Amino acid sequence: MPNLDIEKDVLSLNYRHIAGVDEVGRGPLAGPVVSAAVVLPHDLAGDEGWLSVINDSKKLSESKRNTAYEVIQREAIAVAVGIKDSAFIDSVGILPATISSMLMALQALEVSPDFVLFDFIPLKDCEYPYRTVVKGDTKSYSISAASIIAKVTRDQLMKEADDQYPGYDFGGHKGYGTAKHLDAISRLGPCDIHRRSFSPIKNYV
Repeated sequence: MPNLDIEKDVLSLNYRHIAGVDEVGRGPLAGPVVSAAVVLPHDLAGDEGWLSVINDSKKLSESKRNTAYEVIQREAIAVAVGIKDSAFIDSVGILPATISSMLMALQALEVSPDFVLFDFIPLKDCEYPYRTVVKGDTKSYSISAASIIAKVTRDQLMKEADDQYPGYDFGGHKGYGTAKHLDAISRLGPCDIHRRSFSPIKNYV
């Protein structure tokens, strides 16, 4: 389970608003990469009650993620997302697109952070002091909260894509390269939200 140890360490350095940042969607064959930035209340050190709903988004069921999403939206000081679509990913590459989505999320926060915690990713262009944390979504409540916001946001976008592009089951596999998805691509060909720079999509272009 995540905790507040990293946040407490940063707060001890006289920082106040700590943003946790995480992304989802680097690996799929279709859809956007989505990052989220979350600033939790700075005075949580002695009261972790509502934080118990937060964990690494990959370890939560869909219903628990949705519940945590609502709690985070209600309790956090600020929440924002950054979204980069498949065309942008194809134009710059998945890592630059991911970093761009992270910076976009930070810039969209209504409260400017003075320190940032990133789940581990190579990053040089952040304007704020920051720390990268290996497997941060399992260690830091701030990063875990961001992972939930990003995951729920992207899942909803892929459910909407399922209505727009029937036959691919985007609502089920969320764009990942499952057997069902690959079979749909072989029958229907790629659609507008497929990443044409990714294999095997580029083989159909």
